[in-house]
Amino acid sequence: MTRVLHIITGLASGGAERQLATLLPHQPEECEVACLTKGGLVGERIRADGFRVHDLRMPTNRDLASLTNLVKLIRDGGFDLVHTHLYRAHLYGRLAARMAGLRAIVATEHSLGRALIEGKSKDRLGVRALYRASERMGRVTIAVSQAVADYLRDWRIDRVEVIENGIDVREFRFDPAARCLVRKMLGVEAGAFVVGGVGRLDSEKHFEVLIEATSRIDGAIALIVGGGPDRVRLQRLAAELMPGRVHFAGDVGGGVLEVRDLLSAMDVFASPSPSETFGLAPLEAVACGLPTVYADSPALDGLPELGDRAARVPSRPDAFGAALCEAAELITVDRSAPSGVLERYGVAEQAAHVSELYRAVLAQ
Repeated sequence: MTRVLHIITGLASGGAERQLATLLPHQPEECEVACLTKGGLVGERIRADGFRVHDLRMPTNRDLASLTNLVKLIRDGGFDLVHTHLYRAHLYGRLAARMAGLRAIVATEHSLGRALIEGKSKDRLGVRALYRASERMGRVTIAVSQAVADYLRDWRIDRVEVIENGIDVREFRFDPAARCLVRKMLGVEAGAFVVGGVGRLDSEKHFEVLIEATSRIDGAIALIVGGGPDRVRLQRLAAELMPGRVHFAGDVGGGVLEVRDLLSAMDVFASPSPSETFGLAPLEAVACGLPTVYADSPALDGLPELGDRAARVPSRPDAFGAALCEAAELITVDRSAPSGVLERYGVAEQAAHVSELYRAVLAQ
């Protein structure tokens, strides 16, 4: 059986990390995961699913000892192929694989956006030069959307295959019992109008737009799921605009609560990030039957059958506030996922495409 080592920068609860955890159980290959930094909730979930996770605990971006350890892991593990995820893992993972004598190297680009790559300006000479130098060590880069493929080609990276992210729709099926439990835990009344958001709390996600927009709706509650460096600033803004009406749930997954449980507690989903490479969180919200307001999501743009269940608006508080009020009128008892989500973004189909690409790379 083909042995694959997935190398990823970290395993906190981000979109790329959760996507890897979703993909692994559907891959026919024998897979292990190497995490360059310390693990997190997603790492615990991957272990619970029966996969071995190696935490390298890389202290800095320039820790050569971790590179040596990664080379040894690849050599000793008898891996046939290395698959990297996220910027630092691309740089170190491709180099380590080549140093270990392995040329079957695949990368997935999750985070190259219109202006940034993982919070770094994509136009910084060093960022682009390092990325392109490491890309030459691999065989192919998977783009999670056509938009990402276009950005890669702007960087003169042509060995690109588009394989869109996938989800297990059953994993995000609306759960009325979870809705009651989460609202009880948060002290939110059963009939309260809850606007939700999920994602890493950093400035490029623009969660302040969600808070400011929700503050314009009388009695509305905001529920924000995720952690990150912008949390303190957002908490200050929430205390100023909506005292007592914003709940920060932090990272979830691998514990008592899953993302699906928090989505079930929401009435409308808001994704104000103006530059998404795919838009996994709003897709998961749609799978949970939530009316969704978003600023950018290639995933939802690919689902025209959503109709008025999803609205794309500019990332401004006034636009989001108006759209959230309109979305409130769509709240129904039916929280089933639209059939198009399963048909286009099913994770089993994604895993099959990835395996087919592995076979092509190994045959070269």
